Amino acid sequence: MKILITTVFDYPHAGGLSTHVTTLKAGLEARGHEVDVLSISDAPGWQKKFYARGPSFVLNKVKKGKGIIWSRKARQNMLHKLIVENKSKNYDIINAQDAFATFASLESGIPTVSTVHGYMAFEAVSAGSVMEGSEEAKLLQEMEKKAYSSTRKVITVDQRIKDYVKKQAGVDGTAIRNFIDIHDFKPATDKKAELRKKHGFTDDDLVFFVPRRLTKKNGVIYPTLAFPKVLEKFPNAKLVYAGMGEAFEELKALIAEKGLENQVQLLGAVPHAKVKEFFALSDVVLVPSVHSAGVEEATSISALEAMGSGIPLIACAVGGLKEIVNHEHDGLLVEEKNVSELEDAMLFLLENPETGAQLAKNARQKIEDEYSHLAAAEKYESIYLSALEKN
Repeated sequence: MKILITTVFDYPHAGGLSTHVTTLKAGLEARGHEVDVLSISDAPGWQKKFYARGPSFVLNKVKKGKGIIWSRKARQNMLHKLIVENKSKNYDIINAQDAFATFASLESGIPTVSTVHGYMAFEAVSAGSVMEGSEEAKLLQEMEKKAYSSTRKVITVDQRIKDYVKKQAGVDGTAIRNFIDIHDFKPATDKKAELRKKHGFTDDDLVFFVPRRLTKKNGVIYPTLAFPKVLEKFPNAKLVYAGMGEAFEELKALIAEKGLENQVQLLGAVPHAKVKEFFALSDVVLVPSVHSAGVEEATSISALEAMGSGIPLIACAVGGLKEIVNHEHDGLLVEEKNVSELEDAMLFLLENPETGAQLAKNARQKIEDEYSHLAAAEKYESIYLSALEKN
């Protein structure tokens, strides 16, 4: 098949959706399909600036939420134009990665299926882009319903989102949990010393890695709140964040308030190809997700990548993380927002490296058995074929 993957967001970018697209593309190509990606990044820069970003900024000054609506619709129109310009490539099917990409793809007349990665309206509220209960929030919910109802097939990245789609639009989707490239994210302990030297760490540093976008639902403040207790016993510990988001300034201020500027690093957005280097040099990975405005973590790609990389994982027991991690077998689960539990878990893994190594070994085996991008691509292929049979 000739498959086109579309999104109104930038591609590539530092985030789960972009990672999903890259990994799905690799899996489908390994099965012999031709795959292209079209995103807002393919539109001319001046169009994004003058039709999406500029008006969005001004409208948000008038009323919070108006800007995001304008921006998403402008992005939809630009993406639709790009799809039309590429119709000569005769794609068999489009896999849209968000609601507005679905609308842009449907307008092209090419058979379209949609992957739902989250709860668009609730996530906008959680991020502070729209006000809870506002007209704009309700409009985003209506747009979600319309997208789910209009596309040929709906794929969701976990069971909760499948249930959400059913509740919102009465549409039965297919849940295919997120996945990783098991050949790309794999144990690399032999490179640990080399990578530590490259990124400015010593062999004696005890590195906790937080590969999360800095947004409220990712609970990124909690590792910093827990870290002073860890440092009391292990003064050579380091806490490293890779990601950007609206919580950056809050986190930066918290680090300064706790006097942790020398022990905590904010790397900003890190290219996905480089993230695996930080997994490899780390001692423990933290995925401290929380509930926020009705939003909870799906099948976290960051958690899967940590497990695939053979690094001990501590995650909060919310959403899809409870499905991924078997507590005390292939990782540790702690109660969300519970700083004391997080402190204890972080200290436990530093004090018991042999246990951590066994957890990591079990986690890698689980990834190979259940979260391979090759197995996921086969499932996507089946849904594409089913959608093409649907009139």
